[in-house]
Amino acid sequence: MLGVHFAITPEQERSLLAAADDGDSDAVDELIEEIEESWAEDGLKVDTDKAWDAIHRCLTDGTLEPDGGEYPFSHAVLGGRRLHDEYVLVYLTVDEARDVAAALQSVDRRQLRQRFDAIDDPDYRGALDDADFDYTWDNLVEVRAFYQRAAAAGLAVVFTAT
Repeated sequence: MLGVHFAITPEQERSLLAAADDGDSDAVDELIEEIEESWAEDGLKVDTDKAWDAIHRCLTDGTLEPDGGEYPFSHAVLGGRRLHDEYVLVYLTVDEARDVAAALQSVDRRQLRQRFDAIDDPDYRGALDDADFDYTWDNLVEVRAFYQRAAAAGLAVVFTAT
């Protein structure tokens, strides 16, 4: 599964939440597709490829549980409001995105490496070697910068993994 974080406009946020509240998964799918297709390269999107898995594990309790670990770290990838039942689509409010942005500033390479080396889940599909860690770290740096930009712009965030 490939992961992508998007900062969304207030209009996109309202439409997406209305469709989710109505239980209209087709409308949610269409809105996400529109967001993905129309997104400009303005820094308010970040692709994490498959690194989102290790990033979430390292920031939380080592699992892929959305509520694993402590807030706001748990919300950097999988925590937040689920908007779809068939694939990963998670929504964070503007305030949650700001909390995540602030928390991620405290994560350094050494800390992440310790958490990465502690991953002990047979379901983790990464290599758990130096190259896998470097890949995870590089993607976390991009996610951290993304959250800073989203927070500065006062935008909500959605994460998708498909």
